[in-house]
Amino acid sequence: MPDRIDRDDDLGEGPDGGPLHGIVVVDLSTTLPGAQATQFLADAGADVILVEPPEGSRLRANPGWPGLLRGKRSITLDLREDADRATLDGLLARADVAVATMRPAAAARLGFTAEELAARYPRLVAALITGWGTRGPWADRKGYEALILAKSGVLHSKHQLTTGPDPAYVTTPYASFAAAQAAVHGILAALLEREESGLGQLVESDLVTGVGAYDPYNWFYELVLGRYPDAFQPMGAAFDQQGRPQTKLLYALLIAATADGTWLQFAQTAPRLMQAWLAELDLSAELTDPKWDGFPLLPTPELRFEWWNKMISKVGERTLKEWEESFARNPDVFGEQFRTPDEALDHPQLVHEGRRIVVDDPDLGPVRQPSTLVHAAGRPLTRIRRAPRLGEHSRELRTFAHGAAPSNSTAQQGRCGPPLTGVTVLELGAMYAGPYGATLLADLGARVIKVEPIDGDLIRTIMAFPEAGGAKVLQGKESIAVDLRSPEGLEILRELVGQVDVVLQCYRAGVAARMGVDEASLKAINPDLVYVNAPGYGIDGPYGSKPAYAPSIGAASGVSVTDAQVVGNPTEDRNKLLDQARKLYAGGTVPAVQSDGMAALGVASALLLGIYAKRRGIELTDVVATMLGTSTQALIAHNTSYEGRPAHPGVDPDFRGTSALYRMYPASDGWLFLAAPKEEEWAPLVAALGDPGDLAEERFATSRARAADDDALADVLTKIFATRTRAEWEADLTAKDVGCVAVTQEPAERHMQGDEFYTAGYAVDAVSPVFDAHRRLAPLNRFSRSTTKPEAGCTVGQHTDALLRALGYDEARIARLRDARVVR
Repeated sequence: MPDRIDRDDDLGEGPDGGPLHGIVVVDLSTTLPGAQATQFLADAGADVILVEPPEGSRLRANPGWPGLLRGKRSITLDLREDADRATLDGLLARADVAVATMRPAAAARLGFTAEELAARYPRLVAALITGWGTRGPWADRKGYEALILAKSGVLHSKHQLTTGPDPAYVTTPYASFAAAQAAVHGILAALLEREESGLGQLVESDLVTGVGAYDPYNWFYELVLGRYPDAFQPMGAAFDQQGRPQTKLLYALLIAATADGTWLQFAQTAPRLMQAWLAELDLSAELTDPKWDGFPLLPTPELRFEWWNKMISKVGERTLKEWEESFARNPDVFGEQFRTPDEALDHPQLVHEGRRIVVDDPDLGPVRQPSTLVHAAGRPLTRIRRAPRLGEHSRELRTFAHGAAPSNSTAQQGRCGPPLTGVTVLELGAMYAGPYGATLLADLGARVIKVEPIDGDLIRTIMAFPEAGGAKVLQGKESIAVDLRSPEGLEILRELVGQVDVVLQCYRAGVAARMGVDEASLKAINPDLVYVNAPGYGIDGPYGSKPAYAPSIGAASGVSVTDAQVVGNPTEDRNKLLDQARKLYAGGTVPAVQSDGMAALGVASALLLGIYAKRRGIELTDVVATMLGTSTQALIAHNTSYEGRPAHPGVDPDFRGTSALYRMYPASDGWLFLAAPKEEEWAPLVAALGDPGDLAEERFATSRARAADDDALADVLTKIFATRTRAEWEADLTAKDVGCVAVTQEPAERHMQGDEFYTAGYAVDAVSPVFDAHRRLAPLNRFSRSTTKPEAGCTVGQHTDALLRALGYDEARIARLRDARVVR
């Protein structure tokens, strides 16, 4: 059983109450990304003051509200009243941070602008999280998650959740979680800058740019296809229209059910792992048949389908227990179980690490939920307190608000450079999840030195076109290629450690210690070092040494099942079984949005938290952010459980949406997404549609009536939307402030670097030594004073010589090391 946390326990495990102890946060957010950002801050020990209207925050309607609001204090304020506006003014005057989720016009009415905040609260770091950003043509639109996913192309990228080429609705809050973590990055970076300047500033993050952080390599895959159309054959969708495999990845990332009905996700991506996999399935000899010449690049759909089906059948010959015995016997073969979000908290690794907790609530009883995203010293950052009742702390917070505000006498002239200028990060890791977390710090101005093997990070060669696979994860970094297995190479690393502020390591459990680059070894060289672990599963424990890939973590955390909506035992009908396997594949392995990107966002948060804690004189040891732990955090609204928990809105069987007023509809020339679920949005929607016709009927007169007759309402709207183009509907409904977008029907990674998104500011220019001038994803934050540093990638060892010279190596010694292949 997880540790039970009593609601009366102290906030922190130690005397300081967490690395953000003493930081006061005023939480004005009303949507999921704001709630998740301030939940992270509260989990780290900040005093988060949740400002709610008298009727309560909309967030309390979310089934996961006890997890989202945990550890916060609640005050009710009616901001239409002068007295309550004065109370808010007092809270902001005493706060270090404020977080809001509103459109730019609403923010301006509240005075939540850079100019007014700087004038009234000079030391305040204010974070504004929006759907579309505060600049560009879409800034004033409603920022519903599904609108962003539809417009960016993510719903198209997930089209294989259903049959045919049509886009598919997804349930995992990818955009919200990304915008939340981006806000955390901006807040912590601005707090770090404030340590020097004494000034706060406005930080912005948005759901659109956040979504772009998830993709590990398809951005440059699409860039190459567009620029060099004959470079190589496009991969296409994983399955053709008949449901037959079109890519060799289907065999390496096989999804299959055991004999006793458990779905498993395999990830045999390296050649040696595939060989071990085929041997384990007793299929190696079969490949000697000329019929299978060219495997895994089989020439016909029929052959690909036959082999895929054969592998699925082989997995189905063993029970889960028998497969677990195989995994224990053969370390080169591993399959992760698919779990629902609730089941994910029973994962043996999460149980081992104490990453699930139970908080006693006086009204709800035991509430099970994930622990903090970041762990330190082998435990959560703080002891989690229950979520507050509405207005529970109003009296004490009103007294607090009208106390004396802190002095602003320390304010100096704020610098205009990137907020992480002067911070140096040494990165030890491969592929995407951990390293892209460091990339996000490079965008904020940190110097990131990537230590690569002589032949380069594996991600550089993951695609057929040279360097395209790693271009995104290498942005803004300096590369030193060195053989750490050699004594000379290890000595170079140790010399570098003495000159950096942070080390990020992403190896499996035990590897860093065996290499001599563990925390204790490196802090013996540099005692002031911030050391952050970013493994897949953990730095120890039952799964610590297991390989962690995005599909495996998606299966283990509940992300795949949340999107695929495949729950319960596998069906015995063979065709339906294969359809379930296809949906699960689309649920967890689509590059546009997957667990690698989630983990990277969490790694950046962990790095910044460690740096800021160190700046405040707080020593954190064994700082850990795992892929699995971060993915369960992304689903906290789904995996927070208690007796009587309401159900989340279900997705319809065709993956169009969750209700008639939050779903896709076919227009005359494609698909549009309508997002008008609130009561106050009904009248503007009807007005925007013109002649109300059937919509004026009594059965649609109230929200309750519309919900009861949802299918009929969807039928009426289907007939209406089919009469015009999606662009026409988007223009007309948006003009009436109704949420509606034309659904993009091309890959997200291609669409987001196109002219429309580039002009809107979601992509920016960069110059690469490989790709010359090109467009890359914009940094996830904008600052009112500070700047960002969106640079391009680097080649293998591009900075080796310069870094060695800075360490005092002369040209002759560098040449000898190069000749001996110690460096490149």
